[in-house]
Amino acid sequence: MNRWFFRTLRPVPLPLAADLLLLIPRAVCGFMLTVYFGAPKFGLPWSPPENGLGFFEVAYWFPGDVAAFGGPFAMFPDTLAWLGAFAEGVGGVALLLGLFARPFALLVMCTMLTAIFMQQWQAGYWNMLPATGFVWFSMFTMVLGAGRFSIDALLARGKAT
Repeated sequence: MNRWFFRTLRPVPLPLAADLLLLIPRAVCGFMLTVYFGAPKFGLPWSPPENGLGFFEVAYWFPGDVAAFGGPFAMFPDTLAWLGAFAEGVGGVALLLGLFARPFALLVMCTMLTAIFMQQWQAGYWNMLPATGFVWFSMFTMVLGAGRFSIDALLARGKAT
């Protein structure tokens, strides 16, 4: 991989206390994304068995929900449902571990903005609150990176000068 890629992994240098403090929301948001948002609609080892999902399989009902958004969502519901479920399920794990955090944060942010404006907007702010929190978390992660306690920091150490 080239040097540019490893520079994108390098977190912004912060004091130790700040890195420890930022580890908490990264771990909590990553865990919540993968367990509570991704696993019910995307086949992962920790998906509820009653959902009957194969590995990386999308729940049968999710493409229909995506198609109901209209426009390009109706044109490519299977692909966009898979990408959204992947962002939540696999992106949650990646953020939890701090692996390719900036690209996954962007993917999660796009997914959550879609959830806000296409699914929850008409239900009011209270229903948008979880997705809004993930958008804010993703924005901070895209700017700061995953921090020194991440796989990204290990990958970037010594690779980019």
